[in-house]
Amino acid sequence: MAARFLWRSTRKLALAATVAGGGVAAAAIATSDDPATALKLSFTVPLRLARLSTTAAVIAFDYEYSLWGLQEDSIERSKVKHAVHVRSAHKLEELCFKNGGIYIKLGQHIGQLEYLVPQEYVKRMRESLLDRCPVSSYDEVCEVVKKELGGTPDEMFSEFDSVPIASASLAQVHVARTHDGQKVAVKVQHPHMTDTAAADYATVELIVNTLHRFFPTFDYRWLIDEVHDSLPKASCLTPNYFIILLTGYLELDFLVEAKNSVKCMDNFRKLSPHVADCVYAPMVYWNLSTSKLLTMEFIDGAQVTDVKKIQGLGIQPNDVAKLLSQAFAEMMFRHGFVHCDPHAANLLIRPFPSGKRSILGKRKPQLVLLDHGLYKELDLPTRTNYAALWKALIFSDARGIKENSVKLGAGEDLYALFAGVLTMRPWNRVIDQSVDHLALQGDDTDHSELQMYASQYFLQISELLRRLPRVILLMLKTNDCLRAVNNSLLKGSSLETFLIIGRVSSEALIEAQLSQTKSSLYRINLWLEELLLEVRLLGMQIALWLLQLRKALSL
Repeated sequence: MAARFLWRSTRKLALAATVAGGGVAAAAIATSDDPATALKLSFTVPLRLARLSTTAAVIAFDYEYSLWGLQEDSIERSKVKHAVHVRSAHKLEELCFKNGGIYIKLGQHIGQLEYLVPQEYVKRMRESLLDRCPVSSYDEVCEVVKKELGGTPDEMFSEFDSVPIASASLAQVHVARTHDGQKVAVKVQHPHMTDTAAADYATVELIVNTLHRFFPTFDYRWLIDEVHDSLPKASCLTPNYFIILLTGYLELDFLVEAKNSVKCMDNFRKLSPHVADCVYAPMVYWNLSTSKLLTMEFIDGAQVTDVKKIQGLGIQPNDVAKLLSQAFAEMMFRHGFVHCDPHAANLLIRPFPSGKRSILGKRKPQLVLLDHGLYKELDLPTRTNYAALWKALIFSDARGIKENSVKLGAGEDLYALFAGVLTMRPWNRVIDQSVDHLALQGDDTDHSELQMYASQYFLQISELLRRLPRVILLMLKTNDCLRAVNNSLLKGSSLETFLIIGRVSSEALIEAQLSQTKSSLYRINLWLEELLLEVRLLGMQIALWLLQLRKALSL
């Protein structure tokens, strides 16, 4: 009876979503300056919405029907649930590929949510959606280039490779050469991305809210408010379309992306000059760039997770992990302007251009940041509290963890869970005084423990994510991406990266306090605090060296 009711309800949901899509498309035709494109969308949009609503209905029905009557915590239920997870992950993957665009971004983000999503989904999305994205035809690329720049690729460039070197969810990249001989990368937005975005956002919101109505434990409504601050002023969309957390609607305007890259590099030069030369963003060719086409300097490097290629360049993966942690710690705690999409495809590594080498003769890495479409600004109070929280996490300060978690919105009842989501460690490990208390080994034991906690505390995690400010949700997304990259580089986590985070967060706090006081006595107190910090970090570094030596001797 319940299964039949659910199936009837989900069929109604699919029909309602498709009718809504048809209404959006009809309105587009009536108001469009390009009736031909609008007519094409009148068929495309309802089809995309029908796929989404049907997939959601089928997955929901599969869970309800397959698990009906099975006893909780039984072996049989666990086996059946695993099978449903695998089937549903495959259905979701098919939906992402068929609909493309923001759905690819949705799948990519699901692949990072180890603390909330079953491992079957995480594994499927990571394996299939990071590097495999739909490709626009060359004719479609030519159409975009001509519309944006006023000429065909052959007219605007001396050379233009018709085969893209990379394709992402929102755009693809072609190698070209300017008329003055400069090798460039041309990022071309997939056609009709902005045209279908409104319907896509509205429908996914409808699906999430409706599924929560039928399944109260399926609560992803915490994502909905994220869109409000991320919408461009010129957008025709109204607030409360949650998918922004996953895609960053501003990515659809490549001029915003170009300006973000410039601001990011300016911040490193002005606020973090000690590492500015180690971080790079490709130069933008403004005369060959528009909101839907971006021409940048071509950079040759190794993808950050390609360990063999990195080692072939004479660079140590551990040095890459440390540089990555340093760069993003600087952005979070000092700049307050953070690249929030640092998955492997957006990070390149190349040898330091000047040929600098370490004391041991290894080449120093330079981090190249790509895809600057999704950034988030942290105001001073949020940035200070976030830095104080990470300082407390690194130094196992239970009181500081609670105080700053509460300030960031986790509440006094969920602060320990917030610490666990940030570090992927249980509370007893978070407050452990050992130097390696936050280290992840990256083995099956870690993954099993993580999935156990995700299943056990699903409702509490959903409530926590509903409470947290929008900006902190994006910091969590950024942490998820960086953790995945570090795990690929080191098969776990580096203790040295935690020391870097501890140092940068602590120094940023002292700098913030210095900027807000003129009292000489208070400045002396802060100087003593900085001296104490150095002593403490040195002690942790020595303990780390001894731990590494002991492990080496045991091998």
